[in-house]
Amino acid sequence: MDTHEPTHDAPDLPLPTVGYAGALRDLLWRADAQGRIVEWSRAAQDLLGYPPEQMLGRNGFPLLVPESDREAAARLARKVRAGQAVCETLPVRHRDGHLVPMELWVCPAADPQGGGGTGVLAVAVETSADRAVQDSLAALESLFAQSPVGLAMLGPDLRFLRVNDALARMNGVSADEHIGRRLADVAPGVNATKLETMMRQVLDSGEAVVDVRRTGRTPADPEHDRIWSCSYAPLVDSAGRRLGLIASLIDITQGQQAQIEAERARQRFALLADAGTRIGTTLDLHQTAEEVVQVLVPRLADSADVQLLAAVLEPDEAAGSTHGVVRRVAAAFPDPSAPTARLQVGDTLQVPIGSVYERVIADGRPMNLYQSDIPALITNPGAAPLRAYLSAQVRCARLVPLVARGKVLGAVVVTRLRGRERFDEQDCVLIDELVARAALNIDNALMYTGQRAAALTLQRSLTNSTLPEVTGLELTGRYLPASDHEVGGDWFDVIALPHGRTGLVIGDVMGHGIHAAAVMGQLRAAVRTLARHEIPPAEMLLSLDAAVADLGENEMATCLYAVHDPSVGGFVIARAGHPPPAMVDARGRIAFLDGSSGTPLGAGGRDFRTERVSLLPGGLLVLYTDGLIEARDRDLDQGMRQLAVTLRDLDRPLEEICDRILSGLLPSTAQDDVAVLLARTRRSRAPVGSHPERLRSRGPTRKVDGG
Repeated sequence: MDTHEPTHDAPDLPLPTVGYAGALRDLLWRADAQGRIVEWSRAAQDLLGYPPEQMLGRNGFPLLVPESDREAAARLARKVRAGQAVCETLPVRHRDGHLVPMELWVCPAADPQGGGGTGVLAVAVETSADRAVQDSLAALESLFAQSPVGLAMLGPDLRFLRVNDALARMNGVSADEHIGRRLADVAPGVNATKLETMMRQVLDSGEAVVDVRRTGRTPADPEHDRIWSCSYAPLVDSAGRRLGLIASLIDITQGQQAQIEAERARQRFALLADAGTRIGTTLDLHQTAEEVVQVLVPRLADSADVQLLAAVLEPDEAAGSTHGVVRRVAAAFPDPSAPTARLQVGDTLQVPIGSVYERVIADGRPMNLYQSDIPALITNPGAAPLRAYLSAQVRCARLVPLVARGKVLGAVVVTRLRGRERFDEQDCVLIDELVARAALNIDNALMYTGQRAAALTLQRSLTNSTLPEVTGLELTGRYLPASDHEVGGDWFDVIALPHGRTGLVIGDVMGHGIHAAAVMGQLRAAVRTLARHEIPPAEMLLSLDAAVADLGENEMATCLYAVHDPSVGGFVIARAGHPPPAMVDARGRIAFLDGSSGTPLGAGGRDFRTERVSLLPGGLLVLYTDGLIEARDRDLDQGMRQLAVTLRDLDRPLEEICDRILSGLLPSTAQDDVAVLLARTRRSRAPVGSHPERLRSRGPTRKVDGG
């Protein structure tokens, strides 16, 4: 403090005449008319460090007053001896030499020596502590008045003693209106009972709680929830008595909303990523629709309903019978109170004319619906329970058209129940994106289904399962697609030729689908045409190779063509990259044709050789495509050995032999399509010069497993 601030005159006081050092706690010293100290208090000793024996009888002026302040001290002393009581701020020297700023009250006193002069009585308080208290109070007052944090003092009864303007603004109630009231009276919409229970615990335990989150609405913003971070600390005096508590509140709504939005954005991205891996995993229409439902419910909606236009599902039906009709292909209604009997997959419904549903499908634009609009979507007779459910339980719905490649395929309906927020703008964007992806996958499935159906129709029309009756041979054959979802270019055929001969053909066009089936059909037709002109096997393959080359650079196929002549009891065989046929004689000996397999049709090699094989009555020729013997878990040689195992004990009908071959080599789900053709020579009198029970070939053969 400034030691030269003006002196303030104190009111005239009667001259004290008693010993005051023990009577007044802040009394420091008393001096006689000559300035000698006659009383020195314990407070003076504690504050300045001098013991009484060092001070009594001495002039305290030079000892206590620093040289720079002696003129001011002398002026003060003259005023006192003139009968004035004064207040002054001066530093006083401590025994160790440092200065102690003090607020002094100095007044005249009777000379204890009885000389008739005027002595001095000094009462003082150390101003550093006083100023610290004043500064602390000023800082506290400034904090309370200017802090953006809501602050309140509450008594032991949890009634407000004081609140700052920030808290008054948060609560929407003036500071004066808080005083004497409890939180439940001021802001009942913030779960006041729970908060007062917590404040009571702070009072009882004496321990503060920090950052308790609460959500609610106050008169300041009655239409929206706000979020606060609340802290409570006990208010105690120097003796430890609990006088109440201090509450501080920070409005963290914006920060929390940003955090919530960031988390929602993360969840949306995760949902999109999940949809990318889950939707469209197959080309099965119903599974794709089911995958859409599984992604939407429950993370984004409380129900989802995927409906396709009947005209899309059944394009060959009469337009009048399918117009405005949709069929449910997948749905999820987890709410146990939903009338799910009216919401079954496979159900059809007529879209109400003039309804928002019809507009969504006609315009190809999504639309939100709310409680009063949703029941109008259901017009089916007997659907009153469903309409009642929608009206009572569903808060909002969104109708999103399934649009792919510019065509509306149907719609997806998603809903949220009461008690959940309506779809916001970001929700709608996410739903629309998921449905758009689903629409493309559903359209792919529809196109695949259509192409597969066409391929199957073509395959069946081109692959005649009814084999002709021919001279000298007993025949059977099978074609198996890779799965219910794949159609390939494998085929077989039997052609009756002039002079009692028979042409046997089996082939495999590379690839799958309608294109492979179409190429197969062209080759089959070419073989039939050329065979009736009695084209030899090797020349047949040369002509087919040219036909495949004409179809394009990327076309390729394997083929085996054999001609059976019963008059000589044998076959003439030519191969174009095809697996070797298996041969079993009447004694059960097994061999595979071991000559050159030739080059595939379309490969450009044009290396086709003819082999002659004698197969006497009771012998079996097995023709097959590579899908029978080749798989991911075995190579061709292993497959041929397994085939040989199935060709034992052949004294049974050909149909049973064929079943045994297929069941012995094919898994439950085939990895490639398969064609098999079995030809058994009929038992009859052998031609002159033949050798019964003997398998002969002018080309090499290969025995398998000791056969």
